[in-house]
Amino acid sequence: MNSSGHKRLVWAFIVAAPVIFVALAALQARIDEHTRSFARSKEELVLRSGAALKKASLGYDALMADIYWTRAVQYFGARSTKRDEQMGLLDPLLDITTTLDPRLVVAYRFGAIFLSEPAPIGAGRPDLGVKLVKKGIAANPNEWQLYSDLAFIYYWHLDDSPNAAATYLAGSKIPNAPEYLGIMAARVSQSGGEIETSLMIWRQIYHSTKNARMQQEAEQQIAGLTAAHDEQILNKLSDDYHRRFGRYPASSQDLVDARILPGIPADPAGLPYVFGSDGKAKLNPSSPVVIPAPKKLLGR
Repeated sequence: MNSSGHKRLVWAFIVAAPVIFVALAALQARIDEHTRSFARSKEELVLRSGAALKKASLGYDALMADIYWTRAVQYFGARSTKRDEQMGLLDPLLDITTTLDPRLVVAYRFGAIFLSEPAPIGAGRPDLGVKLVKKGIAANPNEWQLYSDLAFIYYWHLDDSPNAAATYLAGSKIPNAPEYLGIMAARVSQSGGEIETSLMIWRQIYHSTKNARMQQEAEQQIAGLTAAHDEQILNKLSDDYHRRFGRYPASSQDLVDARILPGIPADPAGLPYVFGSDGKAKLNPSSPVVIPAPKKLLGR
């Protein structure tokens, strides 16, 4: 090739080089995106196969669980401050962690918080929080803290007083569980309007506790709830009286005279109930019994 031809080839390369580099960059970007997309798909596939990872861990289950728990915490931390971030991999990460090490109680407890708290703080999935803690209870039936966590999710996030009370009660029966679980069961029942259930729990506390102050508290609660239960029954009888006679009873004696009641009912202090002009039964003004007001617990 002569000198003139060589120069033309060099200039052609110089002119074409930027175009080639741009094309290569575009191709590399497409390859990178395809690789990232494949990696994401593969990661999700792997994350959802906890049992397979457990088999592949070659006996290092606990170590692998710690690694995945760290990943779950990092994943949650990176997204918990961003309003529009989704946490779709949080539940699989927690599931694989607890499949690798079913006794890693911290993963159930804090993982349930991560799942249950509303966005953007958490994933806003208390149903998945319940599922995770139930998995923890199945693997660790004597960890009373898990019962307390589950009851909290039922009560606070799902507004489910019956299940919350039942879970607190179940937790209170675990050896070495603190007495407050039984108390929470009773008070959650009260807040949910379940007087009979609350009465049963307070009676259980009264007969099982060795703490004199706790026994006194239980005795007061039993008296108040008994009176509340009596009032509910008397109110129904008062409505029945109104349907029959066109007016409300002025006293319990009216119900006795109408053969609706066999005798004058008295509260736990021995004083008869009174009736207001609206036909509602009330404690005698002289009664020392105090009926606990239904209320939401835990500041809600």
